[in-house]
Amino acid sequence: MWANDLPAVFGPQGVLAQKVPGYRFRQQQLDMAQAVARAVEERGQLLAEAGTGTGKTFAYLVPALLSGGRVLLSTGTKTLQDQLFERDLPLVRDALGVPATVALLKGRGNYVCHHHLERAASEGRFSSRQEVRWLHRIQSFARGSASGDKAQLTEVPEGAQVWSAVTSTRENCLGSECPSFRECFVMNARREALAADLVVVNHHLFFADLMLRDEGVAELLPHCNTVVFDEAHQLPETATLFFGEQVSAGQLAELARDTEAVVDAAVQVLRASGGRAFLLFTTLRAL
Repeated sequence: MWANDLPAVFGPQGVLAQKVPGYRFRQQQLDMAQAVARAVEERGQLLAEAGTGTGKTFAYLVPALLSGGRVLLSTGTKTLQDQLFERDLPLVRDALGVPATVALLKGRGNYVCHHHLERAASEGRFSSRQEVRWLHRIQSFARGSASGDKAQLTEVPEGAQVWSAVTSTRENCLGSECPSFRECFVMNARREALAADLVVVNHHLFFADLMLRDEGVAELLPHCNTVVFDEAHQLPETATLFFGEQVSAGQLAELARDTEAVVDAAVQVLRASGGRAFLLFTTLRAL
């Protein structure tokens, strides 16, 4: 059982202590890592809660990278998603010397769309000069970026209106008919994810993929051997957004009014047809 080999990684003189600056041994971290490794090896489920300072990120990243299978790692926030991909994963992977390929995948709204960017620039419908300046900055970013991930362009606020004009949605994406399909940042990110050993996603994208699979439409994420949820306390709320149904007091009141109207109409019909119905019944009995 390779879970028993983890002390050589997490121990005071282990691999992480030798290669990660500032690393210190924590028994709780090793215990959690071994529990994760056993769950992966036995194809089971594990619910783990770790306090601040435990080092839970390394505790699941090390078994995930050493498992040898395809791993899907999902976070509750894009902030943690970026942190894992840009900082923690490269650090642990290099320390372990594991030749695993890693990919980052977000929803399409996080990537600049070449087609919509070009159209926004040609139409020029922006409410302020600041929006125009941000558009020019996004154009420059798109020309030099390998990923097109808007999180990398921090000087343009995430909530800026210009982003809605230069990103695509499922409804307005042209797909393979798009003249920029070959250079599409979204498609490139999905291709990289399909080929990677470990893919970092977020809970919204994970459940969007499940919903599309249930509908038989498409699949966004690759099949995997192991799924790790960080910030798992956010799962119920996120899952409800995709698979839950919501009924408001106003909707119930409207349903009651509609039902009352239908019943009143039915009563009027029965009253009007009561005499004719009795005559028909009497005639049928006489036959």
